[in-house]
Amino acid sequence: MSKKFKRIQSQSGFVTYLRTSDEEVQAPERSQAAQRRDIQQRLIAYHDIPPIREYIDNFTGTSADRKNYQRLLTDARQGVFSHVFTATPDRFGRDDVEALRAIDEMSRLGISVRFASHPDLNPADPDDRLYMNILFGMAKRESAITGKRTTGGMLSKLLKGEWPWRAPDGYLNKEVRIGELDREERLQHARYKRWVEIDPEQAQIWRYAWDLLLQDSLSLNQICEALFARGYRFRSGTPFIQFDRLDRTVYRRKDLSKVFHNWFYAGWVVADNDWAKIPPKTIRGTWEPIVSTEEFEMGLSILAKRNHMPQPQKHNFYLLQGLLYLERSRSHGKLIKLTCSKPNPRRPAGGTPYYCVSSSNFNYACMSIDEQILLHIQRVQIAPDVLPKIRRAYLADIAHYTTHQGREEKQLKTALQKVELKELNLWRAFTEHGMQALMYQKIAQEYQEERQRIEFALRAIKQENREYIATLDAALEVIVEIGERYARQDSKRQREILRQIVSKVVIDEAGKVLRLELHPPFTYLHSLKTGNGGNTKGHQSEVKGRKKETSKGRQTDGCSLQVSVGDPAGTRTQNPLIKSQLLCQLSYGAFYTRL
Repeated sequence: MSKKFKRIQSQSGFVTYLRTSDEEVQAPERSQAAQRRDIQQRLIAYHDIPPIREYIDNFTGTSADRKNYQRLLTDARQGVFSHVFTATPDRFGRDDVEALRAIDEMSRLGISVRFASHPDLNPADPDDRLYMNILFGMAKRESAITGKRTTGGMLSKLLKGEWPWRAPDGYLNKEVRIGELDREERLQHARYKRWVEIDPEQAQIWRYAWDLLLQDSLSLNQICEALFARGYRFRSGTPFIQFDRLDRTVYRRKDLSKVFHNWFYAGWVVADNDWAKIPPKTIRGTWEPIVSTEEFEMGLSILAKRNHMPQPQKHNFYLLQGLLYLERSRSHGKLIKLTCSKPNPRRPAGGTPYYCVSSSNFNYACMSIDEQILLHIQRVQIAPDVLPKIRRAYLADIAHYTTHQGREEKQLKTALQKVELKELNLWRAFTEHGMQALMYQKIAQEYQEERQRIEFALRAIKQENREYIATLDAALEVIVEIGERYARQDSKRQREILRQIVSKVVIDEAGKVLRLELHPPFTYLHSLKTGNGGNTKGHQSEVKGRKKETSKGRQTDGCSLQVSVGDPAGTRTQNPLIKSQLLCQLSYGAFYTRL
C-alpha cells in the first residue's frame, strides 16, 4: 500500500533556489545574479505572491547532500512556503531520481515547483511530467559527459607528468591566466595554466622529517616530538602533537605515515582510482622532489620492517592443522573438519597430540596420520612420453573455458585497425587540408597513446596464454621432485609445502588417509587420471585410446594420458628425460614464487 501524504496548509509565498557548481570553478555571484534575473523576468504570473526566502548552494547538483537544498525540503514539510522557483531544472539538481522524488513530495504536500526556463511546465500534469523527466535526464547526461571530459583531461595531465589535484603539504599549486602566456602555450591550456612547485617553508619541515626517519633510530611518535619541539606544524596549522581533554598526548603519526608513503615527494606520478591506474616509478612528475627515489624507498623499507609483527610461537605443533577432514561411511561425501588437541600436557612425556572431532569419540594420534602423508605424495607418477599429451589436454581445456579471450583479442585487433585508419585520416588532414602543426601533434599523440594501450592489452593476452602452460610445467616440476625433497625437510617446512599443494587431507573412521585434495593446478593431474582431460564435469579434451596387450603388460594408445596415482608401493619414475624437460629447481622456494 502506497504511503499517503497529508496536504498541509502552507504559508502563501514563494522561495527561490539558486545553485552553482563550485566556488572555485565559477563566479558564483554572477551566475546567481543571472538565475535571479531569469526568475524575476519569466515568472511574472506569480508577482502577486510575496517572496519569503532565498536558498543558495555552491555545490555539485549530482549530490543531494547540499546544505540549503536539504533546508528547503525541511521547510517545505513544515509549510513555510507555497511555491518554489528556480531558473532551470539542472540548477535544481542533476540527479534525476532525487530531483523528481523531491518535486513529487512537494507536489503531494500542495507546493508548486516552477522553472523560469519553462514557466508553463506543471509537474503535477502527466504530460508535463513526461517532459520534465526528459529535461532531468538530459541534465544528468550532461553532467556525466562533463565528468568524463574532466577525467579525460586530468588523465592527460597525469600522463604528461603534471598533477591535476591539490598538491600535498610541502608544495604549492600555482596558476596564471592564458592571456599572460605566449600564443603557442595558449593552445595547450584552457583558461589557466596550472603547475606545482615547492613551498620553501613547508618543504624544510618534510626534509627534516625524512632525515629523522632515515636515521632508523626514531619511532613515528619520536619524530612527531622532534618536529613539535621546533614549532613545526602541518600546512593546516595543526601541530604534530596535540592534547585531549584529559591532557593526554595525541601524536599525529597517521598523518606523518601517509606523507612517508606518498610517492609524490619523490617526484613520481602515482594514481589508483576508477579511471587512472599509474603505478610508482612509471611517470616522472614535473615538480621538484623533496627526497630522492633511493631515500624514499629506504624510508619505505624502514617502515615496513617496523610494521612486521612476528607470528606468536605456538606451544604445540600439528602438521595437518586446518587440512584434515573426516569422511564417515554414512555421511554421503560430507566432510567433518578435525581440530587439534593435546590433553594432559603436564605429563612427563608432554602428552600425546591428537586430531579429533570436538565432543565425540573420534580421536586420532597425530603420528599415525602424519606418517601416511609421504606415501600418498609419492603416488603420483608421470611417464615422460605423455608430457606433450598432458600439455595438449591442458591447453585444450584452457581454450574451452577461456573462449572470451578470443573475442576480446578480436575486438582489440578491430580497435587497432580503427586507430590506424584515424592516424591515416589525420595525416591526410595535415598534408592536404592544412591542419595546424600544433593541433596535429596533439591529436597524433592521443592516437599514439590509444594505440599503445591496445597493443599493451594484446601483449597481455598473449602473455597470459604463455603463463597457462608455464603454470602446468611448474606443477609438473613440483610433482616430479616432491617425494624426495619432502622427506628431507623438517616438520615446519613440510607443513609449508603441504599448504601450498594440498587443500584437504581426507581420512576414514579408522584413521586411514583416503586421498589428498590438491590445489590448482596440481588437482588437474588427478582429473587427467579419470580421462576427463582436467574437467570434472565430463568435458573430454582428449579421446581415450584403445588398450592393447604387450609383453610389458597392458598399455594405452591413442590420446590417453598415463598419469598414475597408484598405490604407495609404486615406483616413481627417475627418467632423466623428465628432469631435463621440467628443469627441476634446487629448492621449494623457487616453486612458490612461480605458483
